[in-house]
Amino acid sequence: MTVNAVLTPSMTSSNSMSSGYCSLDDESEDFSFFTAKTSFFRKPNQAPKQKEAKEEETRGTKDLSEEEVSKRIEEYNAQVSENGMNLASDGSYTGFIKVNLRLSRPVTVPAVEAGDSEGASRQAGGRTQPSEGQDVSDCGQSEKRTSFYLPSDCVKQIHICSLTTVSEVIQGLLKKFMVLDNPRKFALYRQTHRDGQDLLQKLPLCDRPLLLRLITGPDPEQLSFVLKENETGEVEWYAFSVPELQNFLVILGNEEAERARAVEQKYTAYRQKLQRALQQHDP
Repeated sequence: MTVNAVLTPSMTSSNSMSSGYCSLDDESEDFSFFTAKTSFFRKPNQAPKQKEAKEEETRGTKDLSEEEVSKRIEEYNAQVSENGMNLASDGSYTGFIKVNLRLSRPVTVPAVEAGDSEGASRQAGGRTQPSEGQDVSDCGQSEKRTSFYLPSDCVKQIHICSLTTVSEVIQGLLKKFMVLDNPRKFALYRQTHRDGQDLLQKLPLCDRPLLLRLITGPDPEQLSFVLKENETGEVEWYAFSVPELQNFLVILGNEEAERARAVEQKYTAYRQKLQRALQQHDP
């Protein structure tokens, strides 16, 4: 499924978030506790990594000279039968890129009201969650929202210019699907096929996808774009709404209680075994 859309650098999106939390599924035999203190909060020794990540996020692709751009556009258009790149008189250029939407968690969208054919058509082909929430916007009006799974095989073909950044591509895609989640929850990855494997690399927010497409060429094996959840390794709590944070606390409380019960049962069984062994040795 391929849908065309047009993006501009000024596209924006809402800043509310959907609940994408999932706890760790791995359980060890020693019943190690998984708590907010040990798993979520920042550690002092991670500061260098944070700095490196920030530098990586702000580092972009090297620009080409006007002569190189003109030459590469001619070579690019010679390899495609349609949707080529167009060079403008000011040195900028426009073209198309395809983005694979590979999201594993649901996104937050406005709840479809009766008679809203446009909203229903945008959600066609996906799966909605049975639960529905209601948030209050800054203007004081109530807005109904629902969780929605985007189709796993969805591909968006978008028309952008050479100045469009990764951040603007993400915001434009979310706006196209009426997604209300904070754009920081998502990241654009470059996928390359090498030695029989698909390799993913997260793109900096300031990078320009059309420039990458021009440099790499039209071959999707060499470069394709994938939109996924932003796996930073750390939870950005400020990006979640208050109800979602409260829900996380409930989930953590339930996990802690369950682990506590498991530990208590484990050592109760040990105690009973020791007591039986002592009774056997009593004179």
